[in-house]
Amino acid sequence: MSVILLLFLSMLKIGCFAFGGGYAIIALLENEFISKRKWIDHDEFLDVVAIAESTPGPIAINVATYIGYKLKGVFGAVIATVGMCLPSFVIMYLVSLFYEQFMEITLVAAAFKGIQICVVYLIASAGLKMLKKMKKTPLNITVFTVTCIGMILCTLFDIHISSVCFIFAAGVLGLSVFFIKKRKAKGENNK
Repeated sequence: MSVILLLFLSMLKIGCFAFGGGYAIIALLENEFISKRKWIDHDEFLDVVAIAESTPGPIAINVATYIGYKLKGVFGAVIATVGMCLPSFVIMYLVSLFYEQFMEITLVAAAFKGIQICVVYLIASAGLKMLKKMKKTPLNITVFTVTCIGMILCTLFDIHISSVCFIFAAGVLGLSVFFIKKRKAKGENNK
C-alpha cells in the first residue's frame, strides 16, 4: 500500500475517533505514528505538539499537516489534513441537519456522557505519556512546575488567563535560556 494511501487512511481512522478535540487525539497520533508506523520519533513528536499548540488552528490538524508534509511534502500535508478533517466534517454536517431530534434520543445523550469520561482519560493519558518521556532538564522541570502551579492558582482563584499566555511565557523562557547558553559558550570559546 502506498504511503499516501496509508497516510490518508491513518488520518481518516484517527479523525473518526477524534472525540474531545486535539488534546484527546494526541494519544491516538502518538500510538499510530510513533509506536505503530515509526514515521517520527518521540522527541520530534513532542516538538511538533509544542509547535502545533502555539500556532493558529486546531492542534490535531496542525500535527497531521506536519506529519503529512514530513512524509510526502505539500501533497502529503494536504492528504493528511483532509483525512483528519473529513470525518468531523461529515459527522457535524449530519448532526447539524438533525440536531434537535438527535439530542432528544435518550441513548445518544447517554452515549455522549460516556464519551466525555473517555475524553478526560485520553487527555490525561497523553499528558502523562508526554511527561514521562520529557527530558528531565532543570529548565523543563522548572517550566512544568511553574506552569502547573500557575494554572492551579488561576483555577482556585477563578482568574482567567489564556493558556496562550503560559505557552508564550514558556517559549520566552526557553529562548532566554538558549541565548544565555549560546552567549556563555561563545565567551568560553573566545578565551
